[in-house]
Amino acid sequence: MWGDRLGEDHEGDNQVSGTVHGAVVQVGTVHGDIHLAAGPPTAPRVPGPGHPADDAAPWQLPSVPPLTDRAAELAALERHHRTALEHRSGTLAAISGLGGVGKTALALTWLHGLCPAFPGGQLYADLGGQSPAGAGDPAEVLSRFLRGLGVPGSRIPRAVEERASLYRSLTARRPLVVLLDDAATAAQVRTLLPGGTSVTAVTGRARLPGLSVDGCCQIHLEPLGVEDAVALLDATVADERVRTQWKDARALVQLCAGLPLAVRVAGARLAARPTRRITTLVRALEKEHSRLQALTIEGDRTVQAALDCSYATLRADAARLYRLLALHPTAEFGTGVAAAVLGGPGGAPDTATVVGLLDALHDASLLADAPQPASGRPDGDGEGPEPGGPAGEWDGTEERHRFHDLVRLHALAKAETLDPPQERRAALRRILGFYLSTATEAESLIEPQHRTLPRDLGPDPVTPADLGGDPGRALDWLEHELPNLMAVLRTARADGWPEVTWQLADAMWPLFLRRKHYEQWRAAHREGLAAATTAGDAAAQCRMLTSGGIGELDMGAGEQALEMFERAAALCERLGDRLGYARTLNYRGLAHRQSGRPERAGELFARAAAQLPALGDERAGALAVLNLADSHLDACASATSGTAVHGRDDSAVVAPADSRDAVRALEHAQAAHRVLAGKGDVYNAARAAIAAGRACLALGRMGEAEEQLSGALGVLRGMNADFEAARALGALAALAERQGRARLAAEHGRAALRLHEGLSGTESAQARQVRALLARLPGESGDRAAPGGHSETPDRGDAAPGGHAPASGGHGAAPEEQ
Repeated sequence: MWGDRLGEDHEGDNQVSGTVHGAVVQVGTVHGDIHLAAGPPTAPRVPGPGHPADDAAPWQLPSVPPLTDRAAELAALERHHRTALEHRSGTLAAISGLGGVGKTALALTWLHGLCPAFPGGQLYADLGGQSPAGAGDPAEVLSRFLRGLGVPGSRIPRAVEERASLYRSLTARRPLVVLLDDAATAAQVRTLLPGGTSVTAVTGRARLPGLSVDGCCQIHLEPLGVEDAVALLDATVADERVRTQWKDARALVQLCAGLPLAVRVAGARLAARPTRRITTLVRALEKEHSRLQALTIEGDRTVQAALDCSYATLRADAARLYRLLALHPTAEFGTGVAAAVLGGPGGAPDTATVVGLLDALHDASLLADAPQPASGRPDGDGEGPEPGGPAGEWDGTEERHRFHDLVRLHALAKAETLDPPQERRAALRRILGFYLSTATEAESLIEPQHRTLPRDLGPDPVTPADLGGDPGRALDWLEHELPNLMAVLRTARADGWPEVTWQLADAMWPLFLRRKHYEQWRAAHREGLAAATTAGDAAAQCRMLTSGGIGELDMGAGEQALEMFERAAALCERLGDRLGYARTLNYRGLAHRQSGRPERAGELFARAAAQLPALGDERAGALAVLNLADSHLDACASATSGTAVHGRDDSAVVAPADSRDAVRALEHAQAAHRVLAGKGDVYNAARAAIAAGRACLALGRMGEAEEQLSGALGVLRGMNADFEAARALGALAALAERQGRARLAAEHGRAALRLHEGLSGTESAQARQVRALLARLPGESGDRAAPGGHSETPDRGDAAPGGHAPASGGHGAAPEEQ
């Protein structure tokens, strides 16, 4: 092709370079003509890594490093290649991801598999996307590629456009495979794309969406799962330790967060010390501040170096955001957190600026997209998604982001090195303020009567998440952010902001009330009580004792709750807080009722009902009246079953003969409903309607019972109040059973169970009561698996965990809490 190469002056040199078609003859002095005859044809040679189709064909791909899993990604690449072949076009794929995640290994595995079908050879270039010296010049890369294809230096055009044209022309006639490693931009790559049906793989930490217009298949690699990471560790260590110490091996790869580079470095350290136990390295990596240093091998690539390269590409403002986001108590957060981090006395930057900086971190693969929650809540009529089906979650309108564990440690180390302590502390306070302000807004939307104590949102203004003025959306935000909220209140207490801890626990009340996250309910209020005690705030201590005590009631710990309520009452007496003390009467009544002391409970409820309106809290007084209604319903159920029932049995069949208590229950429920509805307390008004419906059922007034219970159910579903909606469904199931409508009773009962099962990991007494009702119905066993995998069909009135049925109103007793 480039025959004049043979005429160059190389005296004494017997080498031939370049691409030559036909024979090459070396002779001394020639006299006369030369005639060359072609020999017989030879069988074509099979191309391969050690035997290319043409002696001059470039064979530049590095060897294939170890690759674990990635079957799905390889399959996607193969599908894309087959589609390109069908269209007789070239194949282009871009593989992005965090440094050390295995992008180049995946690309090499795929391309080496294709090499036998491409005798034209292989080209490779490191484009220097993460190099401190800057990205590689496409003109220089094209020059190397053309030389590799046999073009002599004297024939390589000077203009980059002409080089690219010649490169495409040559590769159109001899298709090959190309790896463009560590690319920086789509423009850099586009200049280096070959012609014809060649295959090009591009790797880079940044996604290159601009290549999509070139028909590019985009693959973004995530870290390995635990099992695949253990397999990679086993292959790297190459002895029996992983198989004989598998629990420690799993712990080790989890500390490496599934990053293949980190796993390989850890494996290499173990391989270098054949007698070292895996647990030794695990203990070293458990120390967060030295974990990156522990994932280092002298003279080799390290996780620290890989992350440093990515960090070096960031603009100053994006680098600052990267560092300060590491102060967030968990690895996952929404865009609103980033805005708060970047704020200050003058407020946060505009949304477009924040999103642009977050995009820069995503492009550098220093942030990843967090899984988006399911949106909405299913509706149901018994045909499709069931009535009162499981709760939905935050609708995901705010983008969410997450740090890889090792990346977060890297960012935190950078912050500790580059950002002054006072700036880090101010940024952390803004993060806490973001969660407290958004939780406070959610609380106001869901339970507008609840907040009676002030909130300290911090010295710098923060913008809460957009809840759209929607109570349901606010409740879903609280639920989806629950892990972050719990981490924030613990961080606030540990870092010297006790007021944030108890105020945040207080603001989370609507979530605990509606969704029954019992473990977090207890933990949040214990943290809050300790913080309020540290702050010396007696009013806050009372709030934490009463709110936390209501959670203990819901969990069946009546005596523990009573002790907390008594402590709150003593604090109120010491402070001279007559209203607070009157409210504790209601709480203590609930605890006595749950613990089997109905007379004492009724006395306390009556005192609360009389005192609270006189002290200016009519709503709290109405809640005490509602508790009196529930107490009379308890008496109805007890008289019918012949068993002492201390607590709510919403599914009990109550005979009309029990009219005295039923009449008084109906009167109290209606009185409570009037006040609560007049005060705009829709939630508790619906609870009063449930009590009225159950009283009507006890009196045999079926139509009124159905009207009250169905109306309450509609309201509660609209508020996403799953626990009370389940109570209404349980009562409707009892009504249908009483009417002889077994199919409808079963439908309501199963819907109630689904709601109960979605609320917490502990099966409630109400759920067991519904199972008992289902067991009585023809064709129903009532033995759907309870949480934990057990099947239960208890008798009516079974006790809640701790030996007692929860009080009617349970959580609903606290006047200022509801």
